Amino acid sequence: MRADLAVSMPVTDPATAEDPLLRSKFEVPERPRFMVARQRLRDLLSNRADVPVRLVVGPAGSGKTQLVASWVSGGAEGTAVAWVTLEDDDDQTCGFWNYIVEALRRAGVPISPALSPVASSSGVDRSFLVRLAAELSEQQMPVLLVLDGVSALTGEQWATDLEFVLRHTSPLLRLVLVGRWDPPLPLHRYRLDGRLTEVRSEDLAFTAEEAGELLTLHGVELSTAGLTSLLEHTEGWAAGLRLFAIALQDRRDADRLVDTITGNEATIAEYFVDEVLRVQPPHVRAFLLETSILDTFTPELAEAVTGRTDALRLLVELARRNAFVQPAAEYSAAYRFHRLFAELLRAQLMYEAPERTPQLHRRAAGWFAAQGQTAEAVSHAVRAGDWVGASTVIVDHHAIGRLVLDGRTGRLGTLLRHLPEDSEDAEVAIVSAALALADGSAERCAHQLSRAQELVMRRGWEYSQALALADLLLGVLLAAASGDHAQVLQLSAAAEHAVAQAPREDLARHPELRVLLLAAKGFAQSGRGAIDAAAVTLTEAVAGAVAGCEYPRVECLQHLALIEAYRGRLGHAEKLANEAIDLADRCGLEPARRPADGHLALAWVAMERYDVDAAGRHLRIADPKRRPSHGGLTAGAFALVKSRRLQARGELRGAVSLLDEVAAARDGTQPPEWLGREITLSRARLMIATGHPDQALATVGGFAEPYSPDIVVVQAAALAATAEVDRARAAIQPVAGTAGLAPPVAVEAWLVVATLAAQAGDGEGARTALRHALRLAAPESQRRAVQLVWAQLRRVLRDDDGLAEQYRSLLGNQPGPQRSAEPDPDTLVIVEPLSRREMEVLQGMAGMLPTEEIAATLYVSVNTVKTHVRSILRKLSASRRNEAVRRARALGLI
Repeated sequence: MRADLAVSMPVTDPATAEDPLLRSKFEVPERPRFMVARQRLRDLLSNRADVPVRLVVGPAGSGKTQLVASWVSGGAEGTAVAWVTLEDDDDQTCGFWNYIVEALRRAGVPISPALSPVASSSGVDRSFLVRLAAELSEQQMPVLLVLDGVSALTGEQWATDLEFVLRHTSPLLRLVLVGRWDPPLPLHRYRLDGRLTEVRSEDLAFTAEEAGELLTLHGVELSTAGLTSLLEHTEGWAAGLRLFAIALQDRRDADRLVDTITGNEATIAEYFVDEVLRVQPPHVRAFLLETSILDTFTPELAEAVTGRTDALRLLVELARRNAFVQPAAEYSAAYRFHRLFAELLRAQLMYEAPERTPQLHRRAAGWFAAQGQTAEAVSHAVRAGDWVGASTVIVDHHAIGRLVLDGRTGRLGTLLRHLPEDSEDAEVAIVSAALALADGSAERCAHQLSRAQELVMRRGWEYSQALALADLLLGVLLAAASGDHAQVLQLSAAAEHAVAQAPREDLARHPELRVLLLAAKGFAQSGRGAIDAAAVTLTEAVAGAVAGCEYPRVECLQHLALIEAYRGRLGHAEKLANEAIDLADRCGLEPARRPADGHLALAWVAMERYDVDAAGRHLRIADPKRRPSHGGLTAGAFALVKSRRLQARGELRGAVSLLDEVAAARDGTQPPEWLGREITLSRARLMIATGHPDQALATVGGFAEPYSPDIVVVQAAALAATAEVDRARAAIQPVAGTAGLAPPVAVEAWLVVATLAAQAGDGEGARTALRHALRLAAPESQRRAVQLVWAQLRRVLRDDDGLAEQYRSLLGNQPGPQRSAEPDPDTLVIVEPLSRREMEVLQGMAGMLPTEEIAATLYVSVNTVKTHVRSILRKLSASRRNEAVRRARALGLI
């Protein structure tokens, strides 16, 4: 007889008059064509041969039956294997035990022909169970009883009876229970006693290696990325992988198709509908469809969306039954659908009741909004097409600052990529303004803010506290972006008051509100010249910048670093700048947001310490030409530090030109007031160095009186260069003795006093003043100011060993590269003295005069000047003109 016909032939139990027993229910399923040998799971089942209970539980299509079939077919030697495939109603009357007895007999177990189950009021007769257990206990060979499909049995009596037989026949009788959920046996007791081996859904999920083998059997080849995507999509579900493999067979573009197949694909949908949805009662089916709009959800959320009050009970039961609803591992007391099942449910919902979907999303949005979960609420509002609701959530949750910081690449910005900018709602206009500001479009932001205020007027000035705060915040940030420092300071007080009125829990979730306001206020204070107030405000902003506020923290740190460098607090400036750069590195800020001003601050510090090489390295990184958009702070600080570096290299003309260029800028990149003043004073100092002290005095005269100490110091230096010693002394003496001066101003003041004393032949006065200058310069290693005038003052050291030691100590911490750039004058040796004419040519070189102009001034030919220049370079051991000038200054020749 053919095997396929034999399977369907019934076998009549001679001891009963009930329905015949179907032979197919005793057959071990044949190995399918595309069977993957999952050795890791077979080893798990074989781990302990004598364990009395093995449980294999997983959702439909997870490969449970095939796993157990392959295991018993290849690894059950010395054991009698009895297989029963169970179906609905098999636990009614005596049917279950009829199949058990028949399966045992077919496995070769000598069960007495007279032994037959007899029905009783509680299942089967107790005597039958006792006699069956007694006969099994006399067997010489272990019996492995496989019950496939135990989830089909609805009652619990069969489990009670089976447990009785197992308890009295173990270890000879061993059970393998296969089903979609746990049978009503005392599994907890088996587990505690070490008598249970479990294979569950997570074990049944295919690994990458197993999935690759299955695809190979179907002739499908995927890249590593494609296979990873497929596993994520199917979550390792065996039936899903098999259905995908069928769909991808004979397709050359399999990699591309992987991400296009969803749970709504015909074969997958048919499987889910037949195996899962069809068997659910109507109310459970409706519950599944309505909750499918959610990704991860709690019972409370499910109740809010569906309107039911028994969501927890339904979810627990669905999860227990492995109905592709499972606890979400990343959340406590939350659930999620299998990805493919969720896709099928959503498609089915849209097909059956498309008008319900927006309503369900609105309910979800309302629930998330009430829980303070902004992004989730906005996401569902957007999917409901409710732009007003989405914008209102952002405003009411005080998330407007987060939108400005993250822009369109952040989570909220991504959700709002299709936000209509012409909506007749104030909240939508406010959100549009925030996105425009994040895009860098001040004009669009101003337009949307104006529209928002107009729309509020139309509804009778109904400003909520949150809407008023959003409006004020954007007003401050817009003014800051436009460089309107006065407007920023004017609006800041009201905005800070509005922030203080916001709920504490919202402020805890959105610390960026306060940080953004403080940063804008600090930048405005700096722009207006109030650097002490700016330093306090920016320090407060840095202290309040927690996770999520990295960018404003970087901006505040680097701005603070420049202020501190200007104030002469070089060590602190260096620390702040490095902190800004390190934070930017950790956050992975894009190139346009890299802290250029942090490198400028480091260049400033290096230059004040006279480390020309280090300053050059940082200037190259911070060069504004490498960044299309930069503010006046960056342009001004770069020009100032670079000009000082050029001056140190003897390139005075280039230094002057650089400052002239930035001073003449009218493109909206004007530096802050304090930096602008420093640039002007630096130009005046260069005029003195190039022999034009009258121009320096005229420049200083452009400042309003009374002059601040830094202006007075430069004025005195210019007067000294014009030989107006008395006026210079009268101006500088009160400043030099003033307490609390910024270190750079104090050092420069005492150097001017020393220069004046030296010019007057007052050696003792010069030494005293120089001693003060060196003492003030030492804590922060402020060498630049000292080096610039050292050629005039070095003779003072010849008669004062203590002063010379103080000077060497100041230079002692100087970096190696700087020493090669500006050698110690005591180590320089002139090979041959310069002639009078060579000294005159050298003076012209120091004044940055071209060769032709030097020749005209001295009434000699150009070739004669060139000859003198070559001789000067040889005698000073220099390779270039600016190097010769620098060495001549160090030697006190000019």
